[in-house]
Amino acid sequence: MRMNRRNARVLIAATAAAVIWIGHSGGVGSAAQAAGTGTIKGQIKLTGQAPANPMIRMGMDPLCARVNAGKRPNQEIVIKGAEGGLANVFVQLEGSLPASAPPAEPVVIDQKGCLYSPRVVGARVGQTLRVINSDTLPHNVHVKNSTVNTFDITQPSSGSVFNYTLKKDDTMLRLGCMIHSWMTAYIAVVPHPFFAVTDNTGTFTIAKVPPGKYMIRTWHERYGKMTKTVEVTAGGTATMQFDYTGAEKPQASNEIRQLMPAS
Repeated sequence: MRMNRRNARVLIAATAAAVIWIGHSGGVGSAAQAAGTGTIKGQIKLTGQAPANPMIRMGMDPLCARVNAGKRPNQEIVIKGAEGGLANVFVQLEGSLPASAPPAEPVVIDQKGCLYSPRVVGARVGQTLRVINSDTLPHNVHVKNSTVNTFDITQPSSGSVFNYTLKKDDTMLRLGCMIHSWMTAYIAVVPHPFFAVTDNTGTFTIAKVPPGKYMIRTWHERYGKMTKTVEVTAGGTATMQFDYTGAEKPQASNEIRQLMPAS
């Protein structure tokens, strides 16, 4: 049956109204859900003097030295901002938290210039860790400080991609390279989405947290762990501050002891 112009206009208008209604109803649902949760915002500072990060001597591999010609790469173990903010601190909540499916998109670590980037990441149990070789030289990718999330593979050339499904919560996995011993990254595997990594200003945000009291835990590769309690209210924002003094001496792994100069 052929449709006249008037009926066509009515159908288009009705369809548009239905789309708008569906979009608005989804938005209302999302807004209502967000209104029932709270946010945690915080900053982590280093109040003491930041130690010098050791320079990486890449002469062991002339190919790595070549791609870093004119640069002075170092181990970015302690990155302190202009106002004392400490970068690369992993922050997570602990307590009774709702379960949810892991994200479909992977957590990506790139190998470029014979370095891992980023240095510290968080991921979910069941999520894919993707390690990419963007260098035109071989790398080895391994985790050996875990009995659950463990692998050891070689990525021979540029464009090599390795995908690994993270099996169980595990903090912290140390990613290394047998070919280039200085390459280091850390992966925290968490069973829930309530975590963050501080930026170069030392700040972090954890959103959509169900109301309640929680333990909030920080981890830094040199200064170790700190914990505080936090109370989250519906629609509210809890603010936190953690201060590392620089005098903390956690039981570091042999790798970190070797990388850091004596203080």
